[in-house]
Amino acid sequence: MHNKPYILIMAGGIGARFWPYSRRKRPKQFLDILGTGRTLLQMTYDRFTEIAKPDQFVVITYRKYLALVKEQLPELKDHQILTEPMRKNTAPCIAYATYKIYSLDPEATIIVTPADQLILKEKKFNRTLIKAVEAADEGRLITLGIKPNRPETGYGYIQYIEKPDTHVFRVKTFIEKPNAKLAKTFLESGDFVWNSGMFVWKAKSLIKAFEKHMPDLAEVFEEGNGIYGTDREAGFVVTAYAQLKNISIDYGVMEKSSQVYVILGDFGWSDLGSWHSLYDLREKDEDNNVVQANAILYDTKNSFIKVDGDKLVVVQGLDNYIVNETDNVLLICKLDAEKKFREFVSNAKKKGEDFI
Repeated sequence: MHNKPYILIMAGGIGARFWPYSRRKRPKQFLDILGTGRTLLQMTYDRFTEIAKPDQFVVITYRKYLALVKEQLPELKDHQILTEPMRKNTAPCIAYATYKIYSLDPEATIIVTPADQLILKEKKFNRTLIKAVEAADEGRLITLGIKPNRPETGYGYIQYIEKPDTHVFRVKTFIEKPNAKLAKTFLESGDFVWNSGMFVWKAKSLIKAFEKHMPDLAEVFEEGNGIYGTDREAGFVVTAYAQLKNISIDYGVMEKSSQVYVILGDFGWSDLGSWHSLYDLREKDEDNNVVQANAILYDTKNSFIKVDGDKLVVVQGLDNYIVNETDNVLLICKLDAEKKFREFVSNAKKKGEDFI
């Protein structure tokens, strides 16, 4: 591939919808969720080694996870791991990394990816990425779109203008996380795809978009020119983040820009964002249960039972439930109660920091 891209891996989230298996001290991106022997972060790194060299990777994470990143990706040098002093969502996260990469290579192309996704068809994925890198020119901001199979409210949706004889479509509407009624309308219309959360663009294209649509953020990070890559960078970033709003790249740029394009992908994508998404991927028994435990089930269906160790688990009369015991927390709740998990974690914190 010409113009080998930089790979920006975002690995700073807390994985609240996978609690209590995912904890603040070791969130889901640092766990072997799929039982492959590699964590989600490591699997993400492995996925991109076909199109980028080790020195073209950048991981950005929350400051408390620096040691975990170093432990799991010893291939990376210290300057390839960026740490955020506080979580301010994806716009500041991506901006910090982009301005840093731009200071090293003003012509850089960047592929942005979360650390917690699953790609089942990696050859098709790589072919899609090659198309995206080639298309990321002339100021274009490329996102990868996935055909929806359910009215998901946790994803951004993209409506695009279809033209024959092209695989790069101009985005007509970009909407982040609609309500259930709107998501159902999008699914039924057939005109919308999911935003996968993966983006491809030139560093200079995104910086131009920040300057137009998020000038306050652009001004903050422009002050770092001449500081990135020096021993003053860490102090600058602490000061910078204190001035920034908590805002996603979707709200800050993608919904506003006229330069957003989508390339459609069919490569077996899952965001692995919750227990339900993992349940969808796992092998089921005759009652549509996923059982990862020493368990005896009675009159139980459509449920996910995951308990480590030799403890015998007896379950009766559940339908559409998650049962998980991890360390000092036992969780029993509806499998599709994803919107409740932040409340669960918040209330568990009141019982003690050891529970989160």
